[in-house]
Amino acid sequence: MPELSVIIPAWNEADYLPATLASLQASLQTQSLSAELIVVDNDSTDATADIAADAGARVVHEPEHRIARVRNAGAEIACGDWLLFVDADTRIEPAHLECLLAATDRSCAGGGAAIGFDRLQSLPQRIGLAAWNSLSRRCRLAAGCFVFARADLHAAIGGFSEQLYAGDEIGYSRQLDRAGRRQGRRFVILDAPPVISSARKMDWFRPWQHALVLATFVVFPWAGRFKRLSWFWYRRP
Repeated sequence: MPELSVIIPAWNEADYLPATLASLQASLQTQSLSAELIVVDNDSTDATADIAADAGARVVHEPEHRIARVRNAGAEIACGDWLLFVDADTRIEPAHLECLLAATDRSCAGGGAAIGFDRLQSLPQRIGLAAWNSLSRRCRLAAGCFVFARADLHAAIGGFSEQLYAGDEIGYSRQLDRAGRRQGRRFVILDAPPVISSARKMDWFRPWQHALVLATFVVFPWAGRFKRLSWFWYRRP
């Protein structure tokens, strides 16, 4: 039985998934733990599923385009004591797994990590990233590209809220922290180098569109319940 199940939601990720899987496999080889890789193919029309299978990952198909549902579908077939959810365009380094393992040896319910992007061009982008990482650490909120949890606590809180199309990792972080505290455990943000994801949305969308999404969720916190208002996460060029 694996100690860690790594779950990767993937929708048409043939361009990015190979590097993510390679980084995970290389990092896992540096650690003394048993692990499984699970790729949740979110009804892709490219070679995503074949790439995952060829890399030795378990592949499960999920037709519904709702990220919470996709994450939960992976957790439902996972066998590990711990679950790690990683986006398909995110690179994992040995230091991230080292810090994760150290956290699991302590009284930890789950957690996340600081995030970064493979490139940031403008000052507003860099300020926004720094603001998120500060908020994440202060409020113990995980970014969706890297979030881990005890499997039993994930099940106890019912996984990610499938009422949401976006922002489900925020409520998940809070619920996991509350559930963990009842057992003397805490939700933590790892003291590790930032987890690096693709900055592709910087290319896909204009600055005013990024600002519009931020303003929408600030003014209307429940926007994540509506797919039309969560378009930013479901639209591709």
